[in-house]
Amino acid sequence: MKKVLEIVGIAVLVLIAAAIVMFMLLSHRPAAPKNYQNTVKTQGDIEKKYMADGPYEVSYHEDSVLQEFKKFEVYYPAELEEKDQEYPVIVLCNGSGTPLSKYSAVARHYASWGFVVIGTEEEYSWNGFDAEMSLRYLERLNENEQIEDKDSIFYQKIDFDRVGIVGHSQGGVGVINAITDTEHADVYKTAVSLSPTNKELAHNLFWDYDAAKINIPILLISGAGGGDDWVVTGEQLSAIYNDITSDKAKVRRKDTPHNEVLYSADGYVTAWFMWQLQDDTDAAGAFTGEDPEILSNDLYQDQELDIQ
Repeated sequence: MKKVLEIVGIAVLVLIAAAIVMFMLLSHRPAAPKNYQNTVKTQGDIEKKYMADGPYEVSYHEDSVLQEFKKFEVYYPAELEEKDQEYPVIVLCNGSGTPLSKYSAVARHYASWGFVVIGTEEEYSWNGFDAEMSLRYLERLNENEQIEDKDSIFYQKIDFDRVGIVGHSQGGVGVINAITDTEHADVYKTAVSLSPTNKELAHNLFWDYDAAKINIPILLISGAGGGDDWVVTGEQLSAIYNDITSDKAKVRRKDTPHNEVLYSADGYVTAWFMWQLQDDTDAAGAFTGEDPEILSNDLYQDQELDIQ
């Protein structure tokens, strides 16, 4: 028995070491191509519509902070500076070794659909801390309190009744912890978790989370084919999905490696947020009605919907 336990212990250590090596390798490459909206294959009309850039021009704002995540980065519709209205929010949770600057194209894409999008340079976001701090920062902006100057262009422009969150890999774990185990957890109205680290590996890395605590609508997406999504296999994604009791959806994109899930399914990620946070009936057709598009899209497999 002792020898068996030693072998199991070694296997766990090897798995953790392999994960760390992979995370480090990913940290040295761009996480999302600048023109992915034009190169990623789509099939459904809804997926195609929301994979393309939206109608808004996008501007950028940042503030440096004395934190390990270095700065807050905000992408937003340029018209916000002139219009007297509130805008919905998407908070970003980064994957391992993947600061927002490595996938700014994704943030810009969301902002082009009318969202204020905020993230940081955090490289270890499993606990949702950077998401929590991002919301606190937005509260300051909305109340005309900035870190460096006090004339906030975001004053009374943030709609805290329409806040969503999305993250990939370790960031997918961060999403679950942010919406279940942070001070501002009840602010979130919806979430997307992209290839969240499977429960066993997350536990071994001390990134524990409990999907059973989720009480808002959530979309789970991972990769499939080509050796499966090594961070969360189809069976492991189903295990997470089955823990969730709120409205939920799950799909796996065919022939899509783990790191490409961050942007390859963006048509449906954007559609999800447009439906959940902007009441877009066209986007809702991807997930609701008599024939939800996502169920018949041949680019995906293992689709499940449980939406009341």
